[in-house]
Amino acid sequence: MAKREERKPRYENNDGFDAKTLEIKRVTKVTKGGKTMRISALVVVGNKKGMVGFGLGKDRETTVAINKATQSAKKNLISVPIVNGTIPHEIVGRYSATQVVMLPAKEGNGIIAGGASRAVFELSGIKDITSKTHGSTNKMNGVRAAINGLTSLRSAEQVAALRGKTVVEL
Repeated sequence: MAKREERKPRYENNDGFDAKTLEIKRVTKVTKGGKTMRISALVVVGNKKGMVGFGLGKDRETTVAINKATQSAKKNLISVPIVNGTIPHEIVGRYSATQVVMLPAKEGNGIIAGGASRAVFELSGIKDITSKTHGSTNKMNGVRAAINGLTSLRSAEQVAALRGKTVVEL
């Protein structure tokens, strides 16, 4: 009896980015001719080394919508400053009616976050963080608020360079 070959994956992920699909929903557009159904997909992409992004894709088929969202997320990557597995300082990310409060945590605490912001923290490479979402818990707004907060983070080296001083003088 011949040995069976290992099945090859449907697609190769050679770029080092992991993707997480947060939301797939059916959306309709009502026209004179009737309702046209489409799929909307929200995807977060990250390399777990300080790069993270999100994308939204729409299409008539689910797989195509997810692929479009993944490509969009890879185009909108941001760099996150990570110090000892956590963020350098506390910050509040805001988008629309959603606020995400992010606090640095001690080593070993893990990711204490709920909703869509948890996926953003996991894929960015943050190991220890405490987070609380206030206001709307819409997944899209939660992701955007978390990304806005992470974008406005500054490391001690960046602050020192802006002020024209050394890190020790701060």
